[in-house]
Amino acid sequence: MNLAHLLVRAAGTAGDRPAVFLGTHALHSYPALARRAASLAGALQGRWRLAPGERVGIFATNHPAVLEILFGCWWAGLAVVPINPKLHPREAQYILSHSGASLVFTTEDIAAGLEGQCKALPSLKEIVCIERPDYERLLQAEPLPGPLHRAPEELAWLFYTSGTTGRPKGVMITHRNLMAMTLCYFADVDSAQPQDAVLYAAPMSHGAGLYGLPHVAAAARHVVPDSRGFDPAEILALARHHRDVSMFAAPTMVRRLVEQAAAQGEEGDGLKTVVYGGGPMYLEDIQRALKVMGPRFVQIYGQGESPMTITALARRHLMDTSHPRYLQRLGSVGVAQTAVEVRVADEAGRDLPAGETGEVVVRGDTVMAGYWCDPEATARTIRDGWLYTGDMGSLDEDGFLTLRDRSKDVIISGGSNIYPREVEEVLLRHPDVAEVSVVGRRDAQWGEVVVAFVVPRTGASLHADALDALCVEHIARFKRPKEYVFVEALPKNHYGKVLKTELRARLQAGPDAAR
Repeated sequence: MNLAHLLVRAAGTAGDRPAVFLGTHALHSYPALARRAASLAGALQGRWRLAPGERVGIFATNHPAVLEILFGCWWAGLAVVPINPKLHPREAQYILSHSGASLVFTTEDIAAGLEGQCKALPSLKEIVCIERPDYERLLQAEPLPGPLHRAPEELAWLFYTSGTTGRPKGVMITHRNLMAMTLCYFADVDSAQPQDAVLYAAPMSHGAGLYGLPHVAAAARHVVPDSRGFDPAEILALARHHRDVSMFAAPTMVRRLVEQAAAQGEEGDGLKTVVYGGGPMYLEDIQRALKVMGPRFVQIYGQGESPMTITALARRHLMDTSHPRYLQRLGSVGVAQTAVEVRVADEAGRDLPAGETGEVVVRGDTVMAGYWCDPEATARTIRDGWLYTGDMGSLDEDGFLTLRDRSKDVIISGGSNIYPREVEEVLLRHPDVAEVSVVGRRDAQWGEVVVAFVVPRTGASLHADALDALCVEHIARFKRPKEYVFVEALPKNHYGKVLKTELRARLQAGPDAAR
């Protein structure tokens, strides 16, 4: 089982219809896309002598070439290491080093920082910028005649997700995992047809890129916006142009898209499906989205450890306003997807009855093989075949899952995970910071924003600008606190643990209460 066979199959059935677009401009047909992937696979084998199982990083803003790189790597029997393009080059360096990546593909806007940070990595043979002439020369290599055989349990996608310690962990996703995810898309999320188009407005290193797989399987079209990112007006225009457009979006993106549609007096003409997930969707936001844009929405809940594939709230459930528990269902994340079992368990792993809150646990062919080079973390997270997600929730009598809280104090801002410990460790580097605690505050635009409660050392004169500069030096810009609250002490329990619930309550009560 090699995922590259999805592209081979599409190339054989799609004819010369355009498959890849940059904005409204057609770039490649499926046969051309397959040839490019096969030639890239030939270059990976021939020029760099990469052997099956080696890892190749992709640290790039959204670009049409990402598709051929993904499938070219799989064609050659390699595993991809997708890296969020918003990360700091130092953070990317850790991921490339830890994964032992042999090669990394990047874009011009990232290349300089990456080259300055990663040239000394012992495993890294080369940094390839996909917008420079040398990349196109790779596509002239002798193509591999067909994808290499890979067993279903072989590594395909090594995705790095941070934990509460702030130390990224490599989630090992296999060919079987991603094939199960692809089939779950068709069974639980949406159909896909050759006339459809998938639009990459969210990072292709995450869920948006993964949802390219079912659209390759369907021989559908792939559209990368000219902006390479999320611009609501551009998305609405592309939907009108291409028609039958589907996309993945974080709830904050949905909110902005709905606001833009309402401002333009539109309903999202040409948009077929907006799949949302990756953060909390507030009830009032999805109600407004349905009112403005109609039945175009599907919700999914997943994790890097079971990508896009824990539950789904189908279009029919979102529109079933006559159901007596409609609002309860609208506030849920739906029911278990076809390929997984979902339970809510107590601390001993025992099932809890409907309505009671416990940890969400998952089992199925979508669940990761484990964490890269971290058997201890794997053993803590996968027990008796079940993935312990760390998320708290409850199931109702019909199997709808409602998430109650996140046991790991992760902040989700604009659809990106931000782990407080990571930010705290950077802030604690400042010599005048005695203590710090980072929490999320609800925000209408971003879902949540980062707020740092800082205790200065006695007699120190501490300013937010200095802390901001420290963050810019060490972590990605989107992880920086939007606000610094200077306090004399942090609230703690009898064991000395900071009471983050109290800090969140202070923020909710207003500026005066926060200090």
